Amino acid sequence: MSVRSRINLIIFQTLVFSLMFALFGRLFYLQVLASDKYQDAAISIQSRDVVTPAVRGAITDINGTPMVVDLPGLVVSINRTVLDQQFDKGTSVLASISNLFGLEYADVYQRTRLCGELPRNNRAGCWNGTRYQPIPLVGNATQDIALKIMENSDAYPGVEVQSVPIRSYPSLSGENVAHVLGYVGSVTDEDLKNPEVNYYRNEVVGKSGLEIQYNQYLRGTPGVRTFLVNRKEVVTKQDKNIKAISGNNLITNIDSRLQAGVEKALEAAVKRARGSGYRGDSGAAIVLEIKTGRVLAMASYPTYDPSIWQKGLTVKQAQDLFSEAKGVPALSRPLQGLFAPASTFKSISVVAAAAAGYELNKNYDCPASVEIGTRTFKNFDSVAAGRIPLDVGLAISCDSLWYQISYDEWVRDGGLKPKSNANDYFFKAAKDFGVGVLTGIDLPSELKGRLPDRQWKQNWYEQNKDFYCNYKDRAKKQDLTAYLIEIARENCLDGNKVRAGDAVNFSIGQGDTLVTPLRLAQMYAAIANDGLYYKPQIARAIVDADGKIVKEFKPEVADKIEIEQSTWDFLHRGLRMVVTRGTAAGVFSGFPVAVSGKTGTAQVFGKNPNGSAKDDTSWFASYGPTEDPQYAVVMMVSQGGFGASTSGLGVRNIYETLFGVTGNKVNPEKAIFPTGVPTNIAKVDLKKVASKVDLTGKKESGVKIK
Repeated sequence: MSVRSRINLIIFQTLVFSLMFALFGRLFYLQVLASDKYQDAAISIQSRDVVTPAVRGAITDINGTPMVVDLPGLVVSINRTVLDQQFDKGTSVLASISNLFGLEYADVYQRTRLCGELPRNNRAGCWNGTRYQPIPLVGNATQDIALKIMENSDAYPGVEVQSVPIRSYPSLSGENVAHVLGYVGSVTDEDLKNPEVNYYRNEVVGKSGLEIQYNQYLRGTPGVRTFLVNRKEVVTKQDKNIKAISGNNLITNIDSRLQAGVEKALEAAVKRARGSGYRGDSGAAIVLEIKTGRVLAMASYPTYDPSIWQKGLTVKQAQDLFSEAKGVPALSRPLQGLFAPASTFKSISVVAAAAAGYELNKNYDCPASVEIGTRTFKNFDSVAAGRIPLDVGLAISCDSLWYQISYDEWVRDGGLKPKSNANDYFFKAAKDFGVGVLTGIDLPSELKGRLPDRQWKQNWYEQNKDFYCNYKDRAKKQDLTAYLIEIARENCLDGNKVRAGDAVNFSIGQGDTLVTPLRLAQMYAAIANDGLYYKPQIARAIVDADGKIVKEFKPEVADKIEIEQSTWDFLHRGLRMVVTRGTAAGVFSGFPVAVSGKTGTAQVFGKNPNGSAKDDTSWFASYGPTEDPQYAVVMMVSQGGFGASTSGLGVRNIYETLFGVTGNKVNPEKAIFPTGVPTNIAKVDLKKVASKVDLTGKKESGVKIK
């Protein structure tokens, strides 16, 4: 054999051995190293999981009284895979179900459509899951109707009845607390894509509020029974049987009795505003424990029945939740409502003035109006008060006094040509109080408000310059008035500058400044506590079914405002004078508990949907008792008119509930916290629910627009 032939043979043998080695290596990998992976894959092809959702943990108030709890109920669901195989695509079945439950066919049809099957502008109430997942249609169905469906299954193909835990809201103290609790909903495709959590199709998970914030604790562990089937879908054996583990309970800082009282006071304030001729479209009220930051009550108006998410949301209910004409009940005003704080902001202006060197115990002019540039800035109702002490100016809420101080500081900082080292005392004071940042409350979707300082002005200008510089071409025809055209011209030229008008408006809480009611409550808690303020907290503790503490949430300091003690002392004196001889004196006349606070009446520009001009925003921010502040209480009524007569009276009603005031006397037995806010972690008592909750499913529920 030639050398060439031997070389060819060696190459061929090497190739064969290489291929054999690769083959055996691959077989070794598949059969040994990766055997578990492929065994699981093989099993998954011939396995079927039956998932039993875990009982979701309860959410209770600070005393352990349940505000939301899972209770057994019958749920009627639609199986689209079966329905779509019907000759009429399930139209007749849906019509029968509509008649059976007294529902509108259009609502039932909408709720059983995948969101992707409907036009983008008509998806209210659609199904956000897949067609392979049962679509819940009616929660808490009666036993009679459930039996009728099961006994006549041939007449209702694709209609399923299951006994499952249903989220229920006992409202033992008459509280609503819908915006704080949030709601749960079925798992969506987006949820299933979450690599950190192993969700199952028929689970319910938190979607908003505390339900989503603490979902990992409340959810529990679903039970899973895995069966092996053959190609004919016949069960051959049971592979796994993992029992469901109930979720942990969440104890909050909310007191359900106080919450009910706050909700009642807020609703009364809105209706009082309407009775006085104002639009009164919405409102918010908050009670914070000053020395811990615990949220003891938080109400938003208008509200809705939280059980609608479980009983089945109709198209009209879904539309009403987000309807401007209805006041957008889905919006949580304490966290998401952004409003000009008006004269409640003058407390921050006091801090700014003190930092700038103004003597707090000196007299200042309070004229009827002040000329600044080409504009006249008027005092409230154009009333002059003469030369008065600054604390009196705070008590009677003089605007023109602050126009002069803030304008002088604006000039010292360089005016339209600001110095590189501008003091910006007013902006800095607001920043110290957290204006323009999140409070960090343990609830999702909080908005941070707006601090319109120099950087904000620059950012705003860069975003809007093109619009204002081409205003005549880009504005709507009805907006091409001489005044608006001139405003656009000014904004095009120097919209990035803090003007004199911006400075004076900022000092009285007007202009571009926006805060949430929660932020203002935290600001007044800081004033009451000499600058130390805490992060607002809803959660108190997570406990398991046996009452063992899983996690405790302790107070967290948010910040400490470092200023002279004399400034805090001045503010305490001035805010008490507001209630004794100032703008809130009439409202709190004869009140047996000393409280301090500040009224605010914010001008609002713009039109309502019906074309009418918007009314003023009513504010009252406070703390009490004055000598040893325990609670910060704030109320806001949008388009509610005067601060004192609308929100001030509402806050008085809240203090009456807090301290047990009847008439002008304190009844300690009626006080919410006669010995102070509880410091211990309560025991969850689910027995209170059994005799109070309607389990028949007959009760009609819907969006409560009051």
